[in-house]
Amino acid sequence: MAVPTVEIYTKFGCGYCSRAKGLLKSKGVEFTEYDITLGGPRKAEMLERAPDARTVPQIFIGETHVGGSDDLAALDHAGKLDALLAGE
Repeated sequence: MAVPTVEIYTKFGCGYCSRAKGLLKSKGVEFTEYDITLGGPRKAEMLERAPDARTVPQIFIGETHVGGSDDLAALDHAGKLDALLAGE
């Protein structure tokens, strides 16, 4: 199975965004970051993909909407993040 792409929507100065990116980096995961500090089409895209999202970061692994930093950390603590990142 192919390794899924990881995408993260962030804003400048966001501590939760930094924490989520740090966790992904600690696992050696490459990700695409979309800065939506000033809104624009990427913010609209995020809201289309996650209509109830009102905070950042918003993290997507493949087609799976993980949620925010706490959700990502919870997946890791539950031992489910590595499998999701591996496309299992």
